[in-house]
Amino acid sequence: MRPRVLVAGIGNIFLGDDGFGVEVVKELAGTGLPPWVQLADYGIAGMHLAYDLLGGYDTTILLDATPHGRPPGTLSLIEADTEDLEAASIDAHGMQPDAVFRLLRLLGGDAGRVLVVGCEPACLDEGIGLSPEVTATVPAAVRAVTELAWGTCPRLQPTEV
Repeated sequence: MRPRVLVAGIGNIFLGDDGFGVEVVKELAGTGLPPWVQLADYGIAGMHLAYDLLGGYDTTILLDATPHGRPPGTLSLIEADTEDLEAASIDAHGMQPDAVFRLLRLLGGDAGRVLVVGCEPACLDEGIGLSPEVTATVPAAVRAVTELAWGTCPRLQPTEV
């Protein structure tokens, strides 16, 4: 069966809580995700993510640190609007998610529905390892992604960006 859902952990593990997405992917690897889900750790390899998305997915779930000024460890579910991204230059060495989707569009691809399971970071300073607040949210993020993968609504309130 061709994967219909891509779950992508993104972030820089050398910047504390920015490694949230990578840590959640590690935890998800030991769970029973359905066969239509492809799980991948992209870290800071946005170019690789853009090319993988060319394979076509119905849904893309990004796992990332998302600073919004909320208490550290707060999880959010965001439905991203990738249609209204302005064309801009692409820097393959520092691709943020918006740049990934611009490149994907330039290449003629489509990420399908894009959801972000985000976590409010406590610390984005240099250093390896998540803060205690963010570490404590990893199991809830794993549950949310599992529920999304199986097509059920997670216990997080969606926020549109």
